[in-house]
Amino acid sequence: MKIIILGAGRVGYSVAESLVSERNDITVIDTDAERLRDLEARFDLRGVVGNGIDPEVLAEAGARDTDLLIACAAQDETNLVCCKVAQLLFNVPTRIARVRSSGFDTEQGRLLLGKDGFGVDRIICPEESLTRYIGKLVEFPEALQVRQFAGGRACLVSVRARLGASMVGMKIATMREMAPEVAMRIVAIYRRFPEEPDRFIPCDGATRVEPGDEVFVLSAREHIPQVLAALHRRGDQAARPVRRIMVAGGGRVGQRLARQLSQQGGFNVKIIDEDAARCQALAAQLPTGILVLNGDATDEDLLGDEGIEEVDLFLALTDDDENNIMASLLAKRMGARRVLALINRRSYADLMHGTQIDIALSPAQALLGELLAYVRRGDVQAVHSLRRGVAEALEIVARGDRKSSRVVGRKVSEIHLPAEVHMGLIVRGLPEAQGAEPIPEQEPEVIIPRSHTVIESNDHVVFFLPHKRLVRDVEKLFRVSATFF
Repeated sequence: MKIIILGAGRVGYSVAESLVSERNDITVIDTDAERLRDLEARFDLRGVVGNGIDPEVLAEAGARDTDLLIACAAQDETNLVCCKVAQLLFNVPTRIARVRSSGFDTEQGRLLLGKDGFGVDRIICPEESLTRYIGKLVEFPEALQVRQFAGGRACLVSVRARLGASMVGMKIATMREMAPEVAMRIVAIYRRFPEEPDRFIPCDGATRVEPGDEVFVLSAREHIPQVLAALHRRGDQAARPVRRIMVAGGGRVGQRLARQLSQQGGFNVKIIDEDAARCQALAAQLPTGILVLNGDATDEDLLGDEGIEEVDLFLALTDDDENNIMASLLAKRMGARRVLALINRRSYADLMHGTQIDIALSPAQALLGELLAYVRRGDVQAVHSLRRGVAEALEIVARGDRKSSRVVGRKVSEIHLPAEVHMGLIVRGLPEAQGAEPIPEQEPEVIIPRSHTVIESNDHVVFFLPHKRLVRDVEKLFRVSATFF
């Protein structure tokens, strides 16, 4: 696929890195020639120096035969105008814009984005993606990751297996026998080994879950708490929900998250920020129940005075990776139950994985799936980038019939998937038209596929792929042809 990326900042860099690894033809536009030279030296792509709203610059970048434009420059206005120019002058089929403003969430805002407006097919907002993602970690505090499929009816969660939990130490086949009514499947295990990175462990019925394993589980949403408890909570422990939250950093993400938590209710939220003017603005804009503190989140005395040992979740969300890492490590040492650090540099995120920091979150990884769904071939509904971009979870819809499809009308045992690809679950009964209401008598059903399960047309099938190079094989398998034979 031929893709133009406008903007070589943090988001543009991460998007380019991910898409280049999938053998796409990438061109990046930016006004900073030095930044583009760095990108060209690191990745197999082309850089064009200039302003993305200039038709000549877009033409030089190859807009006339481009399949996808991703406008992720720093300014909303630049991204919106670039999409409009790409639509009117070059007829680029798909146009995505990074937009920070929340004004486009309204009905009037959506009209402005449409074909007769700025010509944007999809807006992405890294801050909004992060807020949603962190919200899921607040809802499921024992999880390391939570990814949704089929409109939220199914979830992929990762959890650290803990000694003493009811299903840790068991074989996967034994787990199925103990809880046959629970719609869940373990699709991957990453195991710690001394002095080397976590290693992917293929899963079958004979695989045993060991303490310290990072376990990836696909399940119906309603079973997620039960799954997390079985793998992470000791039998004599009661569930402990997140109530006390401390946020280091009152920027866009911290502010959005605080407002979201206030609307949900039931949370005690404190925000710490070094900028006195920003603190005053936050105190004026946020609900009165949120406490805003002017100070340094790496100040041991400040954390102690504010009862860090009672905090259920500490979130370091500043723009400085080093400060986020140090604040999280300090908070953990002083007694915070769980800590999350926002880390932009991929190398830093890799270093922090498996340390005292419970969750090292990359902003680009949080929104990457929203972009990958447009790059994937076939009827792909959702994509989630996992394990810092190495692995992937993919939701794809089966279309056609037995004559035109390699999967529809066939048993799972008859489908020739690559050995490492894991078919996790099937959601059946979803409306075919996007946005349509499901038929009442056909309530969507989450199915754990067995060898005898037959794939039906319109089934939403969720896969776990330990390597992105396997994506093309799955897409090819689900491709509908005029006739299969």
